[in-house]
Amino acid sequence: LDFTRPTEEKGPIIGVTSSMRGEGKSTTAINLSYVLAERGNRVLLIDGDLRIPSIARKMNLSSSPGLTDLLKSSGVQMSDLKSDILSNWYILPSGAIPPNPSELIGSSEMETVLNAFQEVFDYIIIDLPPVNIVSDAVSVSRLITGMVVIVREEYTEKRELDDCLRQLKMSNVKVLGCVINEAKSEIGSYGKYKKGKYKKYYLDD
Repeated sequence: LDFTRPTEEKGPIIGVTSSMRGEGKSTTAINLSYVLAERGNRVLLIDGDLRIPSIARKMNLSSSPGLTDLLKSSGVQMSDLKSDILSNWYILPSGAIPPNPSELIGSSEMETVLNAFQEVFDYIIIDLPPVNIVSDAVSVSRLITGMVVIVREEYTEKRELDDCLRQLKMSNVKVLGCVINEAKSEIGSYGKYKKGKYKKYYLDD
């Protein structure tokens, strides 16, 4: 990230996504934001998966107040966001699950919120839904600096990753790199993906 971020940009906004569900993107987003904060940066982690949010659960936090509260102009204080682990690490959960997540995540309200956060934070990390399942990650792409794509060894199908990268390219998203998750050897392999795991996401986007 140090080598790929524009040197003149204030508070780069990094999206974390994957091609499909179960690749470890949320855990990677948590770990990435923590490491950046541990280095002395002021970091905000946002749960931008407004369909199946998991950051609050993984961090043992309340899901509200959260991002949807901010986007509805409800009051959220900085003190509500600070983690108990590092004083310069802030976490914004998803808030209540909305009926229109794709529209909300790419809205002008989201742009206003992110612009305000850029004035405060050195890095903003957003956990986003998988690209191949719903359009949310593509919807917010115009508002972010770039995307990190998570690939899980012996799980991700090559065609799924190809489709994911193709969609990001068509949307002019800058892919900052890929993270190989659960790597077991120097040579990765692609396992069979169980299609049933799609069912928890909306399929009509």
